[in-house]
Amino acid sequence: MKNLKISSLLVLLLCVFIPTICFSQTTEKTVPMPTQQNKIIIDKIVEAAHYKNYVVDFCLETINEAAQKEKWNDQKTVEITESINYKNFRDAVYNMFAFYNEIELETLLKTYKQDTAYRTTNVMIANDALAYNLEIFANDIVRGKYKK
Repeated sequence: MKNLKISSLLVLLLCVFIPTICFSQTTEKTVPMPTQQNKIIIDKIVEAAHYKNYVVDFCLETINEAAQKEKWNDQKTVEITESINYKNFRDAVYNMFAFYNEIELETLLKTYKQDTAYRTTNVMIANDALAYNLEIFANDIVRGKYKK
């Protein structure tokens, strides 16, 4: 009788906890993003660090490599090149700075504006996650994901 009570209790507990586990695996995780004010500062940091140019140059390099490797004609190369748009990558940059507060971002912006040497070794180029996202972005452009 005692074993039956324990078994019943275990079955009841399993019935309660299994749905909880299932719900926790299906809920969407939102990507952290900065506030509107911080986005403005981040855009200024991107400008000061010339990161937008870096992104476009990286994409052009990836496109040229693919064009040579796959022997694209000039029309396809131009078509793919025209699909480069930094705005499609901007959220990845915003996500990188999502955990910085306004004071930290302002300090970083001042550093970029004052120290030209700091621009060449900037935070965005050194960030492995952002570099990986940039590689994915450039490869998506090569595959034609952003063609108009």
